[in-house]
Amino acid sequence: MSQPADNQLANKAQAWSALFSEPMSELVKRYTASVFFDKRLWAADIQGSLAHAEMLKAQGILPAEDHAAIERGMAQIRGEIEAGSFEWKLDLEDVHLNIEARLTELVGIPAKRLHTGRSRNDQVATDVRLWLRGEIDELNTLLSALQLALVEVAEKNAEVILPGFTHLQVAQPVAFGHHLLAYVEMFARDAERLADTRRRVNRLPLGAAALAGTSYPLDRERVAKTLGMQEVCQNSLDAVSDRDFAIEFTAAASLIMVHISRLSEELILWMSQSFGFIDLADRFCTGSSIMPQKKNPDVPELARGKTGRVVGHLMGLITLMKGQPLAYNKDNQEDKEPLFDTVDTLKDTLRIFAEMAGGITVKPEAMERAALKGYATATDLADYLVKKGLAFRDAHEIVAHAVKTAIGMGVDLSALPLAELQKFDARIGDDVFEVLSLRGSLNARNILGGTAPAQVRAQVARHRARLGA
Repeated sequence: MSQPADNQLANKAQAWSALFSEPMSELVKRYTASVFFDKRLWAADIQGSLAHAEMLKAQGILPAEDHAAIERGMAQIRGEIEAGSFEWKLDLEDVHLNIEARLTELVGIPAKRLHTGRSRNDQVATDVRLWLRGEIDELNTLLSALQLALVEVAEKNAEVILPGFTHLQVAQPVAFGHHLLAYVEMFARDAERLADTRRRVNRLPLGAAALAGTSYPLDRERVAKTLGMQEVCQNSLDAVSDRDFAIEFTAAASLIMVHISRLSEELILWMSQSFGFIDLADRFCTGSSIMPQKKNPDVPELARGKTGRVVGHLMGLITLMKGQPLAYNKDNQEDKEPLFDTVDTLKDTLRIFAEMAGGITVKPEAMERAALKGYATATDLADYLVKKGLAFRDAHEIVAHAVKTAIGMGVDLSALPLAELQKFDARIGDDVFEVLSLRGSLNARNILGGTAPAQVRAQVARHRARLGA
């Protein structure tokens, strides 16, 4: 019994159709197809194919006229995709076969020669690496923009006093600028991690073919050079099955989102009425459908939530790879959606946070009032006594008694009369009140990495130089 014409056409669409006696089930076709998410790899696919074709010509494997036809056809396909007129077909399963089929329509036999010496296994590994390399470069640009936005806010607030917390209890006064620069340090490390990950992303699998290499005399180093890749994957089995680079990237992305989430939590706390330290621009907030007084920090809240999404993708990729034997397996098709979503989520988050940082309104008076509530200069009094000759542990005990007294009187340490302070140690003099002031405490920490305004400005200058701003 002959197959219906439509099924015969569908069967011919598959690259392996000659072996099979019946077409793929429609359910299986939908279940296994990736074209509607991996089509975003189209530019990398064309780039890799052109580099492969150029090498085949140079090696005498592909006639010059066929190479010219491939270049001409790929240029038309690029134009069609960019114009939105390219027809992506489910029957053709993925981005690679869709482009190859269209190229065959346009130039005929030369298109069928393009796949010489390669497999979709090394082709897709190359495409993902090329695509991710470009995304990493863009992400590092976005990370720099966020760092610079925070540096600018920090510079404006080098003198603003914020209560520094440990265990979410008032600990010591810090400059608000110093606090923001802590996040700049985190994001700077994130940029370093992305740059380091890029080195391992930027390796060429093409030429590994399905899993064992190829009998054609390929010049893999030439292709790597054409594509701007630093190295060639040295083992064909590893080249087609490795997704470490995707996992490593997603791990780096997860850390960036963790840092975003920590900053988000602080912005949410600082904006609440209980703290009242900052305000966010209206365009980054929403109201309530029932409570007209509400101004909700939805952007940082959602970023805090999206962190779980990205970390989940990391767990998914690790789980995806954990039980796979060498070499390529269809499981690896499941690497793309979490990888794509990680990139999209991270790019959107970095863009909006860089803009949102510039819209932070700082409320210095509220910060300073909060710093005065928690006996934030108690450690300064202990340090003062040490400089008068006491051992630190003895000074610590004395100050604890002084704080207890101040609590009982309902005043700050700096409000205790000198005579009261001298009851705890006779060596305390008039100069103690400068030590006990928030400003004195801040200025005293003028050490590399410290919170003194002079140090904040020095760090701002360092970051500006590093970021080229």
